[in-house]
Order: sequence, then structure tokens, then C-alpha cells
Amino acid sequence: MLRVRKPLISRIMDHARREYPRECVGLLLGYGGLAVEALPISNAAARPEVEYRAEPRQLLAALRALEESDKEVVAIYHSHPRGSARPSATDIAEASWRVPYLIIGLGTGEMGAFLLPEGEEVELVVV
Repeated sequence: MLRVRKPLISRIMDHARREYPRECVGLLLGYGGLAVEALPISNAAARPEVEYRAEPRQLLAALRALEESDKEVVAIYHSHPRGSARPSATDIAEASWRVPYLIIGLGTGEMGAFLLPEGEEVELVVV
């Protein structure tokens, strides 16, 4: 289960809309499966309209800052500007984190959370 505070949903959706037609990417930070903070990261992918890659320096800086905090990465989020909230073949092939991947499907207006590369859906609860 991935629990996300309601104000974060708006922030994540706003981030996805601002980046359109590019995919957005970011980290959800929190405690024990509860996301309390969204951290947008620049998309450094070669083809950002159809894939994402967190900008390495920003990602490293975020992870270093986490070492000095009591928060942890509880999910990674990204958008599908014209698609659904289901993982793409690229999402599955590139997955390496052992946290849920939250996908924003701007084409459908939905969100979904998945463990990847397995493709197992994770219950998404807005609190």
C-alpha cells in the first residue's frame, strides 16, 4: 500500500501538467509507506516525451540530503503525458528501485502505483 497526503496529489498533477508534453519525474518522501513530500527532479532523458531519467546530480543531491533527514524514499513518480497510468515496456525494463512507482496518466487523468519490474499493482490511498 502507498499512502499519499491529499495536497501532494495536486502538486504531483501540477508538476505533470507543467512538464507536458515531457514526462515529469520526482521522488515521494515520507515514512513507512506514507508520502508527505514531493521532490520534483528534472527529466534528463534523451527522449523526454516518451521516457524519463532523473537528472543525476539532482538525484544524488536529494539522496544525500535524505541521509540527514528522518524521511525515506517511499515512491518514485513520473507521468505519461498522452498515456494511461499503466507501466510502459520502458518503465518495466528500466525499473531498479524497490519502492512503488506512481504513474500519472495525463491522457486519462488517472494515477496508479506499481512494483516494477513485476508489474504488481499497489493500492494507492489518498489520506
